Amino acid sequence: MQEIIEQVGAYLVGAIPTAVLFIVLVLAYQFLVQGPLTETLKKRRALTLGAMEDARKAIEQAESRTAEYAEKLRLARAEAYKLREQRMRQWNAERDAALDAARKAAGTKVSKARAEVEAEATTARQAIQSTAAELASQAVRAVLPVAAGGSR
Repeated sequence: MQEIIEQVGAYLVGAIPTAVLFIVLVLAYQFLVQGPLTETLKKRRALTLGAMEDARKAIEQAESRTAEYAEKLRLARAEAYKLREQRMRQWNAERDAALDAARKAAGTKVSKARAEVEAEATTARQAIQSTAAELASQAVRAVLPVAAGGSR
């Protein structure tokens, strides 16, 4: 057993330089690699979070601008619709006025034509009546003997 203890002691004494070297390596890793790596990762995370926050802000601004543009477009369309409706009403009023003027002109022409036809009809009736008496007397003279006032 004594021998085992001596062997374990020899191993422990032989392991001291290895343990010291391991501790030195762990400390060197901590100061040379882990510290700068942790610092770089913190900076990177801060930059990434900052970039993500900037991206969120840019998205919010884009959404607000999109909403503004959509509202402006809606208002412009409504204004264009109002202008179109106003023009349509104006054109319809002008068309109705032109139709009324044409109807009045046509009515006037029809009235004049009726008056002319009526005047011609009256003149024709008078001519027929005046010639009817003469034709009747000629017919009587042609048909009746001379004694009755005929021409035979």
